[in-house]
Amino acid sequence: MTTEAGIVRPPAGAQAVRRALDVLHCFHDNGPDLSASDLARRLGLSTSTAHRLARTLLGAGFLEQDAGTARYRLGPAMTELGRLAYHQRGLHLAAPELADLAERTGATADLALRSGPHVVIVAGGSVTPKVGLRRPLHSTALGKVLLAWPRADEGGPRPLPPPHAFTERTITEPPLLAAELERVREAGYALGDGDSAHGVRTVAVPVLERAGHARFALALRATPALITDERLDRYLAQARTTARALEVLLLAPAERRGFDEGA
Repeated sequence: MTTEAGIVRPPAGAQAVRRALDVLHCFHDNGPDLSASDLARRLGLSTSTAHRLARTLLGAGFLEQDAGTARYRLGPAMTELGRLAYHQRGLHLAAPELADLAERTGATADLALRSGPHVVIVAGGSVTPKVGLRRPLHSTALGKVLLAWPRADEGGPRPLPPPHAFTERTITEPPLLAAELERVREAGYALGDGDSAHGVRTVAVPVLERAGHARFALALRATPALITDERLDRYLAQARTTARALEVLLLAPAERRGFDEGA
């Protein structure tokens, strides 16, 4: 839609869709159920508008409501779509590989992909009911890998919001982040050492597609006492071996056949 002043505005229905999606995004932190006033506060909307949006999503199965508290949580339609996406991406095939990698190394093995300015852990030991799956890209080894080998439609660090410092080791200056990503590309891996939380060390490698972009990032996470400088090469070798296996395993069946045939 274009106004008389020449300003392009989205169709009226697009704003409603955007707001409904924003409501769903409020549940990303895996926190407690939310009331209509909670949603309104998070989104900067009136309580009546938030209530109307939530009721619409409730009717479509994207939210469900606790009968006792009237608070909302993600509904069965989200569960169904999430499971479908999980299998369509082949992530059910990755789980045994990650479990085996964790058993061999004694570290937590995770697989992640990019979602806007965040890295989202989609499989592995960190996927638990009490842990959120989203991390800012700039503060994690997984995120640095996804930034260092971006897909064409993702870009590098430029679209990111102002980075937040989680510890004194978090890189927040854009020139320093750019230099860090160059080091990651040259080394072929990213190392996180207390960047997002103290007492955590992570080594991450890309799971590449044929064009050379990172479809996923694979990480091993443990304490600095386990992933020491002396053991780093061993952990890196184990992660790379699993990443190469996943590069084939996570292809669609038709793509995998072409890969096996050397096409």
